[in-house]
Amino acid sequence: MLFQRKPMTIPSEAEALPGRTTPMPVDANHFVNGRALKGPYPEGAEAIYFGLGCFWGAERLFWELDGVYVTAVGYQGGVTPNPTYEEVCSGRTGHTEMVMVVYEPAKVSLERLLQVFWEEHDPTQGMRQGNDVGTQYRSAIYTTSPVQMEAVQESRAMFETALKARGLGPITTEIAPAGPFYFAESYHQQYLAKNPNGYCGLKGTGVSCPIPVAR
Repeated sequence: MLFQRKPMTIPSEAEALPGRTTPMPVDANHFVNGRALKGPYPEGAEAIYFGLGCFWGAERLFWELDGVYVTAVGYQGGVTPNPTYEEVCSGRTGHTEMVMVVYEPAKVSLERLLQVFWEEHDPTQGMRQGNDVGTQYRSAIYTTSPVQMEAVQESRAMFETALKARGLGPITTEIAPAGPFYFAESYHQQYLAKNPNGYCGLKGTGVSCPIPVAR
């Protein structure tokens, strides 16, 4: 409901919905490029997870990049196992809407992915992104290696300096090693390819991210 008040903090295990042991059924292949969502992935490919508001538009940003092997949307960073979309929307799972990005470092740099992430949303808004309000819309990056973590932290520092120079507030993006990623329902996967006129509320700050696109 439009005016329903949602929690603005991550619930504890005692407060969170119980979820379920059964994973969400999901299409086997990416709607756009036909590749397997759950692998196998090419040798040397790496995964990183980005949350920058509604995952419909966020996923499209990354599947359009050369060197990104496959993308998928799901729920991460919370408590409830195998949540549904409706449960995540309630604010009682602690998850945020995330995009899994499997990329080939020989074809696209992590810095390029981070540049897209920082520039295409406002990472200073806490538990919201524009008119989308709630814990599920918080900005987040979840990494899968120490090298990724170092690059993410460096990029955060550089972009925060650029934001402050333009009078914007501190970055609120949650940065942590990746925990369980729960695939979202099939109708959410590659949503804007299936629904070209669908909703996309992403809006950047207009500030360029100064990190180099390759080390």
